[in-house]
Amino acid sequence: MVEQHLATTGDPVDGVLAGLARACSRADRPAAGPAEPGTLAAVRVLDVGGGSGTRAVPLAVLGCSVTVVDASVNSLAILHRRAQDAGVADRVVGVQADADRLEAIAAPASIDLVLCHHLLEAVDDPAAVMGAVVRTVRPGGYVSILVAGRLGAVLGQTMAGRFEAARELLTGPDGRSGAADTLRRRFDVPGVRALVDSVGLQVESVSGVGVLVGLVSGVIRQAGPGGEADLAALEAAAGQHPELLHIAADLHVVARRPDGPA
Repeated sequence: MVEQHLATTGDPVDGVLAGLARACSRADRPAAGPAEPGTLAAVRVLDVGGGSGTRAVPLAVLGCSVTVVDASVNSLAILHRRAQDAGVADRVVGVQADADRLEAIAAPASIDLVLCHHLLEAVDDPAAVMGAVVRTVRPGGYVSILVAGRLGAVLGQTMAGRFEAARELLTGPDGRSGAADTLRRRFDVPGVRALVDSVGLQVESVSGVGVLVGLVSGVIRQAGPGGEADLAALEAAAGQHPELLHIAADLHVVARRPDGPA
């Protein structure tokens, strides 16, 4: 199991990414302890659809060399400013390209860690994107996949009183709430696992992000002296619970390319 170290942002997903980057590092460091800023210079990261760099820049702060691929020029401009502000512009490269056109950006089997966050919901062909992604990953390298959860959306629409939208999300083939839905699809756990399996990656872990926090009002959060901290601890446990994670707003899959010939 990959160690889950807290990253500088304190975000739970960033914590997992910091642990993955550390696991990929070729540097000779002690086995225990969190990744320190600037210590992971050997780790090569490809952030596909990474946009403005909310995940890429914290990894660059840890020392990783990060290439961000995004179709949006505006998002890449924000990435550049964010990297400059963090003092890591020399470790972050932004490339305007489509997610299924990675062969011109990264050599086959050359990347230690690929991020594919909130991308598969929006692309025309998720299988084609994942195929392009897996070709860039070295044997033993990791892929971090973050997707919108279908059942979490069903629960959210139901609690908001939008019952028809909830029914469409639940029963439709792609987890959408009609033609006006801004996403092309949402995933459940079996669906995202099947996609990962289909490209030859091994699932290391599946966790939920935003399982319970969205169900709790601000008034209730502030009701007790330890409200926010206790809720954060509860959310962390719920995200790892094998049943509760299915209703998360987002599903986070960590997968690994098997060792062997590239």
